[in-house]
Amino acid sequence: MVTTNTDVVQGDDPSSAPGSGYKQEMRRELSRYASFAMAFGFVSIATGIFTTYGSVLNSSGPRGIFAWPISVIGQLSVALVFGALAARIPINGYAYQWVSRLVNPVWGWVMGWISFSFLGVVVVAVDYTVAATILPELLQYQGTTQNAWAITAVVILLQAILVAASTQLTHKVNKVAVTVQLIGMISLTVLLFVVGAFTGKLDFSTLFSAAPATTDGYYALGTATEAGPFALAFLLGAFTIVGFESAANLAEETKDPARVIPKAMAQAVLSLGVLGFLFLVAITALIDDPVKLAQSATPVATVITAVLGSTVGKALLVLVVVSIFSCGLVITMSGTRLVWAMSRDERFPGWQALRKVNPSRGTPLNATLFIFVVAELILACFSVSTDALFSLFSAATLLPAIIYAGTVLMYIVKRKSLPPTQGFSLGRWEIPVIVVASVWLGYELLIFRDQSFRDPWLYVLVLFALGAAYLVYLLVRRGVSGMSMPDMINIDETLDVTAAPAAPGAVGATAKESNR
Repeated sequence: MVTTNTDVVQGDDPSSAPGSGYKQEMRRELSRYASFAMAFGFVSIATGIFTTYGSVLNSSGPRGIFAWPISVIGQLSVALVFGALAARIPINGYAYQWVSRLVNPVWGWVMGWISFSFLGVVVVAVDYTVAATILPELLQYQGTTQNAWAITAVVILLQAILVAASTQLTHKVNKVAVTVQLIGMISLTVLLFVVGAFTGKLDFSTLFSAAPATTDGYYALGTATEAGPFALAFLLGAFTIVGFESAANLAEETKDPARVIPKAMAQAVLSLGVLGFLFLVAITALIDDPVKLAQSATPVATVITAVLGSTVGKALLVLVVVSIFSCGLVITMSGTRLVWAMSRDERFPGWQALRKVNPSRGTPLNATLFIFVVAELILACFSVSTDALFSLFSAATLLPAIIYAGTVLMYIVKRKSLPPTQGFSLGRWEIPVIVVASVWLGYELLIFRDQSFRDPWLYVLVLFALGAAYLVYLLVRRGVSGMSMPDMINIDETLDVTAAPAAPGAVGATAKESNR
């Protein structure tokens, strides 16, 4: 039974997290822009496009960039569903909290474990890019598996130290990095179009080329074990446009979270989607030889260097390094919040230590250390792999697709009995949004039937097996009834958020009912 840090609190208690059923243990200091920066920093178009463009160029050719707008629409629909949930249950732990309260704590735990698995692998995938592809190009040295492993380990350590030291400093660093990324990517995109047009290098016909991919069956669904060329192109958007939900994972640290977080997630996806596509069009239209470029380890930098010169090309690499460090920083912070949120409910291995918040720094110090150790262990597992980058990115694309699909399915089943919203609702767009989200996620998951994703599936199954073992232990020790969640109090009545407050105990009743 949960007994510590989960006492149901009253809305007029200044130390409480209003309506959550938890004591307020962390400072509520995230502004609107900080929340947007969390979502934008995790998604990070500079990181995603730079690291996956070459793979898509090989599998789908330049024409593959037209999968990007479809991915944006699909991920935006998912972000809107997540926004509707965040406005009703604005608590750290996002999908873990939502599913625990609206379905039952067992399924909530499963969703929490999958989310933890995703955050553990994606931080390694992102940081490994710096060491494996960017720094060798930027500093002109020979990259090896050994030095890539060592550099990645140091980067993960630096991010963990910053997250553990100060939440406020972490957000300041991230906001600066996001601002630099926005200004840099906009300036770079405009410069590419202008210089490309002036020099005559801009050729939009390249956008419709399929080489080096085959044109035979280009748009076909593929076979039982192989996805078609265009289907594989969706991985560019599917890997890049993920992590927007990190804003919801810091709900208890955000000012007016029910209103701020849904907008932050949607704005991040939209801005990233538009800017990312313009950048992709510029880069692709400037390709001289797609077949030759596909052989480059850093195709985006190769194009920029050819068009704008080596100085601007180096500047791009510096921009990508800044973006990746920011992305890893946000992932580390999101991971610590999830581990901490599950630990205060006594649902995570070692919860006794992981639920503690350092009183002087206001950060979950032990949870941060735990995420650091997990990331280093995952890095060690992939350190001897010659294809580590593809395996890491594939797993980091598969896991969020599973999380998104499970959460959207839960929303569909429970949408008639959700707690009252506190600032955002899908309204009349609810049905179209969930239809688009469902179709998109179903199609995305089918892509992973391709035999090239065998290793990522193996990684996922191993993590699921570990999680299943611990879940069985929890159920044997406590039973389902011993995993109930603390009740949410009536936020509408306590905070006078709406003009017509719900009946006393309405939200709490919903939470109780969901635990049966």
